[in-house]
Amino acid sequence: MSAPAPLTGDLITDVFLTAAAVFLLLAVAMLYRAVKGPTTQDRVLAVNVLGTNTVVVLALLGAGLGEPSLLDIALVYALLNFLMAVAISKFTVERGGVL
Repeated sequence: MSAPAPLTGDLITDVFLTAAAVFLLLAVAMLYRAVKGPTTQDRVLAVNVLGTNTVVVLALLGAGLGEPSLLDIALVYALLNFLMAVAISKFTVERGGVL
């Protein structure tokens, strides 16, 4: 019986890129929910999930391709996504109700 092969850089890169592709497929489903969502709450939540999904895809691509600049972009995008969530929450509270 032979020993298992150690994890190589190519295998880890393939895993990161495959995971990014899976998250992109999930983003398509969320895009459908953001456009067709039956309620406004569904649309807002879908847009927030799309922003988070984008951050995850950028981080996976940055790690898989060895591009640290993509990780910086993911961090900035995560902060913008958080600010958008706070702004939407503030807007809905000022209107005096839930969306």
